Amino acid sequence: MWQRIQTLYIGIATALTAALFFSRMATIIGPGGDEVYIMYYEKLPYLVMLIMLLTAGICSIFSYKNWALQARVCMLTALMLIGFQIWLGVDFLRYHKEIIFSFTMVFPVVSAILNIMAARSALVDAMTMQAVKTTRKIRKKRR
Repeated sequence: MWQRIQTLYIGIATALTAALFFSRMATIIGPGGDEVYIMYYEKLPYLVMLIMLLTAGICSIFSYKNWALQARVCMLTALMLIGFQIWLGVDFLRYHKEIIFSFTMVFPVVSAILNIMAARSALVDAMTMQAVKTTRKIRKKRR
């Protein structure tokens, strides 16, 4: 399973997504200097999105035998991650004066890039195997 580079890419992307469950999204500094931390799982829509992204990442890791399916799941996950990053960006633009955001807000775009690279590698593998099968069929017909 871990012999192909796309599985490593998907694993890292899934680990980054899983890390968001335990990370701070932002910090609010109160008038008395009190710090209040906002976690990703505290906002229900973020929690639902993170669960969907983590499930998609795990599904794409375990679909390593079917490269075409793995590539499709990776591209779907990458699109969802880009949407999540846009959603976080909108919240950043809306509240950037009151809230100090964490560096973990860039994890979705890094995960999306890794998923796109994994999908590309999976498609190359699928096309290579298809070409090998076609070549073998042609050689059998010549004999």
